[in-house]
Amino acid sequence: MHIVILCATQRGYRFAERLFEIGQGHTFTVFSFREEPWEPPYLDDIQQLADQHNATFHESRNVNHKKWHDFWDTNTVDLMFMVSWRYLVPASIYQRATLGSYVFHDSLLPKYRGFAPTVWAMINGEKETGVTLFEVVDEVDAGDIIDQQTVLIDDADTIANVVDKVTQAYLDLITTNFDSLVNGTVEPIPQNHGDATFTCKWTPNDSLIQWNRSSQDIYNLIRATTQPYPGAFCYLDGKKLTIWSAELQTSPRDYVARVAGRVAEIYKGEGTVVLTGDSTILLKDVQLEGEDITNASNVLKSPSQTLTSFLS
Repeated sequence: MHIVILCATQRGYRFAERLFEIGQGHTFTVFSFREEPWEPPYLDDIQQLADQHNATFHESRNVNHKKWHDFWDTNTVDLMFMVSWRYLVPASIYQRATLGSYVFHDSLLPKYRGFAPTVWAMINGEKETGVTLFEVVDEVDAGDIIDQQTVLIDDADTIANVVDKVTQAYLDLITTNFDSLVNGTVEPIPQNHGDATFTCKWTPNDSLIQWNRSSQDIYNLIRATTQPYPGAFCYLDGKKLTIWSAELQTSPRDYVARVAGRVAEIYKGEGTVVLTGDSTILLKDVQLEGEDITNASNVLKSPSQTLTSFLS
């Protein structure tokens, strides 16, 4: 059996690794592409993994490029999987898989169709997300569902914690469903398209902190975009300041006179309290442009300082 994997990111690496383990004896072809400058590296790791398992490896963002036509025309494909794949795969390609083409999405479809669903779920303060294994169709994230698994989002989770849990759900789902997919005995369930919700593309610039938002909203943004992502940010005296970690205060002072973004309290070595649109937030690890990560109290150490949402 010939299985094609279209994958990227370290999640794609772990998925391919698991598939090689449970699919021993099958023939594999792997496609991947180079990471963006702000992303953790993965392409070289995926290529090395493919080489270790005697899988054919190709680097490409466009599997329908004319240079791949001979590959598709001369190779029978039985199964195709797409993991963290960001580019259009036309029906002329995915329909070649005789037992179907399948994709994993980081939500409980039909909710959160679209881009960066885990980041957006955390920004929105969701208490759970999930993973859906489903059939590829022309409409994005609209195919029939093979299986789903819920992933809880704890109040203290950062994006790294949740991504780890979501990735484990990928591995669980492919392990549970692999034999049925290979045997062609899966029983897909149509999505209720009337319940669908959608997300737009997320970019690093969308992590700009608006200090007039609520403390909860700002906290959610910080933990949703912290490492390994580029981080939530604002500006201090004309320099970009990235906020890597923060905490909501259990008993914040009630400021009846407030300027959103103004430094309010400084706790040396612990952090700095900044006013928000409705309360306060304790900033902990921060990084001023061109400098190392440090405790916020080493940077925000005067009540005359104000963080802004624009480059002044």
